Amino acid sequence: MSGARKPCRHGSSSNRITSPIVTSYGMSDRLHDVAEGAVTMTVPARRTLGATPLFALLLGGFITIFDLFVVNVALPSIRADLRASLAGIGWVLAGYELAFGVTLIAGGRLGDRYGRRKVFMLGMAGFTLASVLCGLAVTTQSLIVARLLQGATAGIMFPQIYAMLRVLLDAEGRRRAFGLLGMALGFAAIAGQVLGGWIVTADIADLGWRMIFLINLPVGIIGLLCARRLPETGQADAARTDWAGTLLATIALILLLFPLLEGAHSGWPFWTWGSFIASAAALTLFVAWERRGEVQGGTPAVDPALFTNRSFAAGSIIVLLVYSTSTSFFLGFALLVQEGLGLSAFAAGTLFAPASVAFIAASMTAPRMVARFGDRAIAGGAGIYLFGTAAVALTALSGAHEAWLIPSLILFGFGQGLSMTPLLNFVLGFTAEREAGMAGGIISTMQQLGGAIGVAMISILFGQILGEAGYARAFAGGLTYNIAALLFSALGISLLIRREAREAREA
Repeated sequence: MSGARKPCRHGSSSNRITSPIVTSYGMSDRLHDVAEGAVTMTVPARRTLGATPLFALLLGGFITIFDLFVVNVALPSIRADLRASLAGIGWVLAGYELAFGVTLIAGGRLGDRYGRRKVFMLGMAGFTLASVLCGLAVTTQSLIVARLLQGATAGIMFPQIYAMLRVLLDAEGRRRAFGLLGMALGFAAIAGQVLGGWIVTADIADLGWRMIFLINLPVGIIGLLCARRLPETGQADAARTDWAGTLLATIALILLLFPLLEGAHSGWPFWTWGSFIASAAALTLFVAWERRGEVQGGTPAVDPALFTNRSFAAGSIIVLLVYSTSTSFFLGFALLVQEGLGLSAFAAGTLFAPASVAFIAASMTAPRMVARFGDRAIAGGAGIYLFGTAAVALTALSGAHEAWLIPSLILFGFGQGLSMTPLLNFVLGFTAEREAGMAGGIISTMQQLGGAIGVAMISILFGQILGEAGYARAFAGGLTYNIAALLFSALGISLLIRREAREAREA
């Protein structure tokens, strides 16, 4: 089989995928692996968790993914109401993903050290408060700050869900619980588009787009009340959180994203290039700090030794590239169909719903495809995703009725599901079992960072073309980044598969 791994590796994609966990672009599979890194439990594993505490965990996962997707259909309304620039609404999307990504590893360690139920409830309360602040925002800047807070609290809450399911249930109970969680997250992706579009279009209590955030207030209260029934768990030997490393990484990423989102709008002034240089300096300090922590026997936020594994390092870049094509697509698509074609938010969400269904169907099919065809199925899925993206762009350029977008959107969603979900397992397969927790945290962060960078890239291209050529050409022009990223990723996956096959033969 072309995707075979050397025996010392963690295992192939085909034998590591044990359940069709449908997620917001594979996040559930990855954080499930992070949870499996737990080594010490303070309570015995049990067969059942109880309906109320299980509901709290499912609800926590649902709202974090729902709020990732619901903003997509609301962006044109937000832009019009707050008179936001394209860079501004880019921050509304990218800020959530950036804050989510940089707090994931820290969130997992906080739960291990101080109690997962306690940290989960803290994250839920913070997420609810941040959602209210989003709904009350009166300027683009205040909405961006609230979204950053919302993403950070989601990153604190999310790892606790997988860790608690892992340590509170036996194998049979985990399979059932993770299956339910997968369905909840898959439904959140669809509901974010369709239900979110309906909420915006219905203009409940004349609140418009604000209701997509304010609805989290009663939901969060219900979640907190149910979470009180969760048993407390933790690790007696939990590692300390590397706050200095987390801060340096955050500064480096903000200094990178800020000029990417604002530079084109401002005409690329001198400060944007200074920000890029400062970002590189902060990243250098981050690497030096992490290496210092490793040498001194500490627990760095990111283990630098993992990136000496060339296959894992290359795979991490591929994950970043593939996931950079997701949120960026939603941004361009929302602007095209609502501002360009004049569809309502509900109609726009309904138009995209078949792609979400195709993504879920492909995610459930992917384990069987990888088991049958090996890792070549992942490269094939990336190729379908690439072809679907190009088909959507060409259909938009043709000027055909929006209904003609549906076939290409279905192909797009199917290719996403067939490539994104098994890709994460494929890349983690390059690491040893003992490295799974740290590697999983890195991959989760690369997912979110990729989404933020993709938003910045399409904002640059879309904004440059829009004034001269209209929405259809701006959308298609923005997708040239997605197409290039997917082409590079498909080739990269193929090269990694060949390299692993060659090394397996030589072993």
